[in-house]
Amino acid sequence: MAEPVALAALALDGALGWPAWLYRRVGHPVGAFARIILACERVWNRPELSGRQRRSLGFLTVALLAGGTALAALLAEMSIRHLAGPAAWPLIALAAWPALAQRSLYDHYLPVLAALERGDLAAARQAVGMIVGRDTGVLDEAGVARAAIESLAESFCDGIVAPLFWLAVLGLPGVWGYKAINTADSLIGHPEEPLRAFGWAAARSDDIVNLIPARLAGVLICIAGGGGWRVLRRDCRNHASPNAGWPEAAMAGALRARLAGPVSYDGHLRDKPWIGEGADASPAAMRGARNVYLRACGLLWLVGGGLAWLA
Repeated sequence: MAEPVALAALALDGALGWPAWLYRRVGHPVGAFARIILACERVWNRPELSGRQRRSLGFLTVALLAGGTALAALLAEMSIRHLAGPAAWPLIALAAWPALAQRSLYDHYLPVLAALERGDLAAARQAVGMIVGRDTGVLDEAGVARAAIESLAESFCDGIVAPLFWLAVLGLPGVWGYKAINTADSLIGHPEEPLRAFGWAAARSDDIVNLIPARLAGVLICIAGGGGWRVLRRDCRNHASPNAGWPEAAMAGALRARLAGPVSYDGHLRDKPWIGEGADASPAAMRGARNVYLRACGLLWLVGGGLAWLA
């Protein structure tokens, strides 16, 4: 049997998440990425620079962050293997564990569901505001449910499938290089000014590294949901992102519900196309999405174990 690094990392994340006490003491690696990215943005995304200059400096930001992170992770993995020999894999799994977010995502999703189930729309809006970037203060019950389900589906790719994929392909350099790029995209990869030029490289890099994982996530959600293939094929491109539509369309198809549609950001309504068909999102749909998500995570555990046996 080969090293069960992926399976062990999933098990650690599923059991522990990223505990609050640990976060209070040492923070999280993604927080360090964020500080570096925002520092570069303050210095290099100045309005007096041309769009071409800001795009070049944004590319340099992503290259330095992702390249430096991957290099540090490679040196760490080489050191672990040199010092621990055949016993290195548990330590490598431990180093990869913070890059996964299956427990964290679940723990942020449940309060939204609980608030809607007890009819507390204000609390549901506040809870879903912790995981989405849209305006949540005016959302009705269906809008809150859609936002939560879309975040669950998209983050299944960004927070679990993609890190696990790059861990399996390139080890610690792959998983942490991916997290650096994904963090940069979430912070500066926006199409609006003043980040349009500076964040271009972050957005395009994230599109590339999520190309395969997003499609794998869509397939896993359809398998876990017992269907949704037709909606996945039809609506996977009804999204501004070339990747996010895959897990969202798969989830909409599995739930037989509508997701996406018009959304407000910073007071401006965007007329986004609908994904899926049938009933509008609801607490019942949220419960269904939760169950699909848990089964899809279970499939990843099986994949992690299979990789160890087949390698």
